[in-house]
Amino acid sequence: MFSLRDNRRDFSSLSEREILSLAIAAEEEDGRIYSELATRLGDLYPGTGALFEAMAAEEDNHRRRLLDLYVARFGKRLVPIRREHVRGFLTRKPIWLLKTLTLEQARQQVWEMEDSAYRFYLAAAAEVNDVEIRKLLGDLAAQERSHARAADGLDARLLGQEGRESEGQEAHRQFVLTYVQPGLAGLMDGSVSTLAPVFAAAFATGSTWQTFLVGLAAAVGAGISMGFTEAASDDGKLTGRGSPLKRGFAAGIMTAVGGLGHALPYLIPDFGIATTLAAVVVLIELWAIAFIQQRFMQTPFWRAVMQVVLGGSLVFAAGILIGNA
Repeated sequence: MFSLRDNRRDFSSLSEREILSLAIAAEEEDGRIYSELATRLGDLYPGTGALFEAMAAEEDNHRRRLLDLYVARFGKRLVPIRREHVRGFLTRKPIWLLKTLTLEQARQQVWEMEDSAYRFYLAAAAEVNDVEIRKLLGDLAAQERSHARAADGLDARLLGQEGRESEGQEAHRQFVLTYVQPGLAGLMDGSVSTLAPVFAAAFATGSTWQTFLVGLAAAVGAGISMGFTEAASDDGKLTGRGSPLKRGFAAGIMTAVGGLGHALPYLIPDFGIATTLAAVVVLIELWAIAFIQQRFMQTPFWRAVMQVVLGGSLVFAAGILIGNA
């Protein structure tokens, strides 16, 4: 939902010392991620494991080069700044939280990491005036771009031409970042957040038309709120997630769709039939969201069921209890 509170810093406000500290922290994190990917996938895909180990070593080399320059310019005390402290960076789910990890998920993660790193170094180089710092950041941007191409090479070597064409193209990954991820987040938010007001209105008024109006208002309001939140989350320049306007529309529209799903049955004049149908729609929505979380957000299915179905059921029950009060 939309929030006016955001404690993160704008990237353009960072000093050269802060930019270098952020780059060092980012390289350390990416190196650990590559090492974990190598460990998780190395047994099934030895070639991929070796590639990830090499990429982890390369990230460590980047870290050392950045550290050497930082010490020469600013001394031995780093600024305790990380990506989550800066507006515009993509939040990633930690690899260690994933019970299962497929090759496709790893490929998507690598591409997102390297594309984000490339954009970060380009933007960072444009912000600094020190010639040596600017040169290093530009060199690292070029190396991160080559890593992104190496990630695309996984498609050809491991999945063959057919797999590369169907899954590995940059356009597909960009579509996932710009439309699929914001849309799914909106669908989950809209389906759950509007349950309580719809069913509270239904049991409080006993009027199908009044209930529909409440559901319509809740769905549209949640859609507008979610759309603005997604559009304001980042401008896409550092994350490569695409236009904030497109992401905002995707999140907002799907939020409204999720809310309207259980409001539309109340267009039926018969209260009993409308409420029964709305309850059935709610069950379908919650189980569909659990499946979507498992399929696209890499959440284990039964954990998603506990989070979404159980949580949604509690919201559903709260609406009925409040409506009957």
